[in-house]
Amino acid sequence: MKRTIIAGAAGAVLAFGSAAVMAAAPDWSKVPAKDVTVFQPGVSPVEWIMKGTEHGGARGLKKGETCADCHHSETADMGKKMASGQKIEPTPVAGKAASIPVKVQAAHDGENLYVRFTWAQPKASGAPKMDDKNPVKIAFMLESGGKVEMADQAGCWATCHGDSRTMPGAAETKLKYVKGGSLAEGKFYDLHQWRSGEKKAFDGYVADKRVMEGGKALTGAEGKLDGGNWTVVFTRKFAGSEGDVKLEAGKVYNFGFAIHDDNAAGRFHQVSLGYKLGIDTKADIVATKQ
Repeated sequence: MKRTIIAGAAGAVLAFGSAAVMAAAPDWSKVPAKDVTVFQPGVSPVEWIMKGTEHGGARGLKKGETCADCHHSETADMGKKMASGQKIEPTPVAGKAASIPVKVQAAHDGENLYVRFTWAQPKASGAPKMDDKNPVKIAFMLESGGKVEMADQAGCWATCHGDSRTMPGAAETKLKYVKGGSLAEGKFYDLHQWRSGEKKAFDGYVADKRVMEGGKALTGAEGKLDGGNWTVVFTRKFAGSEGDVKLEAGKVYNFGFAIHDDNAAGRFHQVSLGYKLGIDTKADIVATKQ
């Protein structure tokens, strides 16, 4: 794929994909936005989420409720507790944004899905850089059919385990994974990520382990910092290859995203709860045709 860096007085733009693909982007002024606040999750792997003695919401989850049912309006407050070290974060990063309000939009043209994220750049913490190559990374995941256990309730938390890297005492070689994950059985998350410093976008998946490349659905990713505000747009085909979730009009997909702000790595990101993305059908975020 062609990668082009476009620079101007308004800010820095990274385009990944062909000019024809990027030119097909929707008129975003006509697309409704969903307000989602991503927050620091601390050490809250899925095992902690489901441990009723530590997380009171475990009972609700076992009854079929979702994390967003209980916590959508209080994620900023939750982030403050983790960022301060008050709760489930043994090594907080002083000055790092506890949460980030993000506007999420989606649209399609019948062949391609477009997902747009916009947010204000938080103040830098001044802490040592965990990822010195990338001031910002943003990723979103899709899951189809609820084949991954808890994907329809807890978003990407089904990939977050206590033995994954950057968790206390975990091996640095242990990547994110899905319990019982299998591409052949359709038990996986489709993963798309954009990195600001490396000037790259990645199309991968999370099954028995996280794989950052190999997908064929992502055809474009463009990021821009303008006046202290980020805009990142992903373009992906409805159909791809192994590790790509096939999209269809009238269907709903499990959706979650995360921002690695302030040169963060591992669990020190800001993450969303789990939401639903619908293609021409009712959901938390609806991609309608333009």
